[in-house]
Amino acid sequence: MSESEAATGIRAFTALGDAVREALSERGFTTPTEPQRRAIPPLAAGKNALVIAPTGTGKTETAMLPVFNSIAERDEKPFGISALYITPLRALNRDMRERLDWWGETLDLDIQVRHGDTTQYQRSKQADDPPDVLVTTPETLQAMLTGKKLRKALADIEHIVVDEVHELASSKRGAQLTVGLERLREVAGPFQRIGLSATVGSPEEVAKFLVGVGPSTEPGDRDFEIVEVDVGSKVEFTVTHPEVTPEDERLAGKLATDAEIASHVRTIRELVADNESTLVFVNTRQTAEALGSRFKTLGANIGVHHGSLSKEARIDIEDRFKAGDVDGLICTSSMELGIDVGRVDHVVQYGSPREVARLLQRVGRAGHRRDAVSRGTVVTSDPDDTFEALAIARRAVDGDVESAEIHHGSLDVLANQIVGVVMDTGEMSARGAFELVRRAYPFRELEEEQFRQVAQELSSNRLLWVDEEKDLLEKSGGTWQYFYANLSMIPDEETYEVHDMSSRKQIGTLDERFVVNFAQPGEVFIQRGEMWRINDIDDEETRVNVAPIENPAGEVPSWTGREIPVPMGVAQEVGEMRNVAGPQFESGASVKSVAGDFLARYPTDEHTITEAMELLDRHAETGEPLPTADRIVVEGQGRQVVVNACFGHQVNETLGRLLSALVGQRTGSSVGMEVNPYRIEFEVPPKVRPSAFVEVLESTDPDHVEGLLELALKNSDTLKFTLAQVAAKFGALKRYQGNNRFGADRLLAALEDTPVYDEAVREVFHRDLDVPNTVALLRRIESGEIELAVARERTPIGVAGRSSGREFLVPENADASVIEAIRERIRDDRVILFCLHCTDWTRKTKVRRVSDQPACPDCGSTRIASLNPWADEVVKAVRSKNKDDEQEKMTRRAYKSANLVQSHGKRAVVAMAARGVGPHNAARIIAKLREDEDDFYRDILTQERQYARTQSFWD
Repeated sequence: MSESEAATGIRAFTALGDAVREALSERGFTTPTEPQRRAIPPLAAGKNALVIAPTGTGKTETAMLPVFNSIAERDEKPFGISALYITPLRALNRDMRERLDWWGETLDLDIQVRHGDTTQYQRSKQADDPPDVLVTTPETLQAMLTGKKLRKALADIEHIVVDEVHELASSKRGAQLTVGLERLREVAGPFQRIGLSATVGSPEEVAKFLVGVGPSTEPGDRDFEIVEVDVGSKVEFTVTHPEVTPEDERLAGKLATDAEIASHVRTIRELVADNESTLVFVNTRQTAEALGSRFKTLGANIGVHHGSLSKEARIDIEDRFKAGDVDGLICTSSMELGIDVGRVDHVVQYGSPREVARLLQRVGRAGHRRDAVSRGTVVTSDPDDTFEALAIARRAVDGDVESAEIHHGSLDVLANQIVGVVMDTGEMSARGAFELVRRAYPFRELEEEQFRQVAQELSSNRLLWVDEEKDLLEKSGGTWQYFYANLSMIPDEETYEVHDMSSRKQIGTLDERFVVNFAQPGEVFIQRGEMWRINDIDDEETRVNVAPIENPAGEVPSWTGREIPVPMGVAQEVGEMRNVAGPQFESGASVKSVAGDFLARYPTDEHTITEAMELLDRHAETGEPLPTADRIVVEGQGRQVVVNACFGHQVNETLGRLLSALVGQRTGSSVGMEVNPYRIEFEVPPKVRPSAFVEVLESTDPDHVEGLLELALKNSDTLKFTLAQVAAKFGALKRYQGNNRFGADRLLAALEDTPVYDEAVREVFHRDLDVPNTVALLRRIESGEIELAVARERTPIGVAGRSSGREFLVPENADASVIEAIRERIRDDRVILFCLHCTDWTRKTKVRRVSDQPACPDCGSTRIASLNPWADEVVKAVRSKNKDDEQEKMTRRAYKSANLVQSHGKRAVVAMAARGVGPHNAARIIAKLREDEDDFYRDILTQERQYARTQSFWD
């Protein structure tokens, strides 16, 4: 540290009073960290500030020391709460309480925690005798604002600290909190706002999100300072694709996997062994469980931590890691948000971290001896993964971080907070409520007409009354019940508790989709890194009872959660890498020489970059155009068309939906799609050629993109699912549903011209799509800046999408018990057999009762279609004399099914009885040569999994 920095540090602590400085000396805080040096003086002066720094650099003390000082130096203690410390996770509440208790005892300050698990006795006590500092969550603040005694306690608030504010800024929870803070301001008047954030690419936006917008009653009330610690200079990354060794070949047998995956496991195990405490971050809970099971097989001292484990299991593994009883911890984003697990020496990221901010936040957890460098290793699996990780690592060092995607003008949040405002006071003028909401940054551009439409929708749902003559919003009979049922903006989704029958303890949860799609008695899955066999499923109690087993393979649970989207900037840099390497390969340069150029710029080793470059070299050998940052290459074969486009998840999703809708419209066919950051894969009828996609890209008017997308979304499962969630937050589901289920199509029709529908469309656009960048892309195609090319055949890069991005540790083979369970399930499924020769005979029966070669008992024909048990409309379509387009399509499908049954008998009936397996996929499954009958069912299982993963893309 330089002399000037040391002097600044001394000045930072001299901004605090005697009591706090004495406590600092007692605690051993002799020299402040960089965030403390720079932020304590303005915070001690009462200014609003956003402090941006890695986890472990003393951010909590940076914020709280000036707050403690302000409270401790008061001449007279007020009745109420002086400061709120708001965290997005209950687990952080527990951590903060433990970290702040010492300061409270030393400075004679009362510090307490309040959240959903706080007992009624403790809540009453806090209302009667409020603490000086209360640690809480955004949702609990919502509830506190409506209590008479607590509102009195909140009137003395002078400081608000929002921890992990970057996380809240990009969610509806955060938009809700900003209005909650304005409601709090109505009670307490202006207060100091302090935000603690990980590195983010839009500090000004996040700071405005925190402090709100005018009008202000005090000078500087909405002003802020940004204190940002340069993270890029204090992190070091290594990106590695492990080389397969003879040891990995031997290890593969023990792990029941292939040698490449064994090399990943070995590399991570070696990194854990080389350090005292290592966090191993993965991108999904599935991977956490699968990797954990591999280490358990090897007897490695490595635990698993993610949000679907029980609270007790999470706390236990956190405490064991902190105590040094566990060498490594495999974790998901559950460990990103600063939960205290003690000192971390090294961070491993398994697979590309997908975003710059995520890599910085995760690796930033390591190190932190004063001004020490945080070190992390990214273990990659294929060329896409490697190039992406290299781009992210380079951008992280240069500080090129993604912006926070704030939810501007979210109408279900608005609905929720209008009810909150009415709950606070019983009634309020509509004008006053509108102006209050507009002070929150995400609603600063809200129009009065939108506000009134939302209020009317709430009135229609009987959640409040609108008195237009008096311009009043008033409580109704449904206000109270709605508000307390909707304190959170996190959508309600069904989860099943998993209970170990032997110990009678809950071990975790599974989401409904996994239970419906895969969970059957007898099936095996992994949770907490251990193998479990399902004994029974209680749907009424939403409970799965399991027993532990020893087995090397099993299905990994599928939890709710979206894939982390790769931003456009990262995908474009991968495209730029191809731009640099491609011409060199085309001119005859060797892989080694091209790789050498990249070694100088990116943090990797020769083997890793050479492995990745070999894909580009193979592509160059074909003579086909290379997809780059400014070239889109379309290729296809049979029923598959691939649009190679380096524009990231959201632009590719937007482009894919547009192409799927417009090509489908032109050809009168259904077009399915699957997206990754570098290519869009389409499933098309045989008559559709790649050139059809080029024509749409060239001819689509950029000005019409938003309208076309909204039309394309109308019948999608994505919009219907989102609409149901939004409708629940408006209290509209109850109105339409009553005591019965109300179908998604009818709900869509009922809500189409309401704010509920508008918000569902806005959310899908915000969450999944990127219309502005897609419009800009189409304009660049129009101007010739982006080249469009068609490959004559499938290319190495186009085909690479089939293997990239997969869950590398999910077992390829199911064990014998799972195969038997699938066989039995399909045998018990019902099908309709329908004679297409006479068209008179139909029979509904179980698959097990179908003969080896089905034949019509009336006419003797073997041309028998095998249909799903609910496919009566297909039978009607075949028999119809005057068919419409849809009936023609059904008829063709029935004849394809009959041809397959005529050729392959009962085997075809079995294949088509599986979920998501139509005649086309059944034919592919049947056509494969295989020695083992079990492999036939393994292929069926693979197709069912593929259908479950991609079902949302088939509109």
